[in-house]
Amino acid sequence: MIPLFGSKYFMEGNTHERVMEIEVLGTGCTTCNTVEAIIKEAVATSGVDAKVTKVSNRMEIAKAGVMMTPAVIVNGQIKLVGKIPDIEEVVEWIKEMKE
Repeated sequence: MIPLFGSKYFMEGNTHERVMEIEVLGTGCTTCNTVEAIIKEAVATSGVDAKVTKVSNRMEIAKAGVMMTPAVIVNGQIKLVGKIPDIEEVVEWIKEMKE
C-alpha cells in the first residue's frame, strides 16, 4: 500500500481505488475492544477494501477531537462516540462512504 497524494487514503497496486481508512479510538476497555471486533466484522461482511487501525494513545484520541470512547472515524469523519454500534449500522456507514 502506498499513500495517495500525501493523504490518509491508500492505493493498492496499480488500481486507483481508495482504500477506506477506519480508525477505532479507545483505551483498551472491553467496550472499545467490542467495537473494534464489530468494525472488522462489518468490513469483512461488506467486502469493501478498508484499513482498520486501533488508536489507543490518549493524546492521539484527544487530537482527533474525541472526548469519549469508544469512537469510530471513517475517512476522517467521526461516525460514533461513546456507544457500541450495531453491525448493520457500520455496514451502512461503509456503503455510504464507498459511494
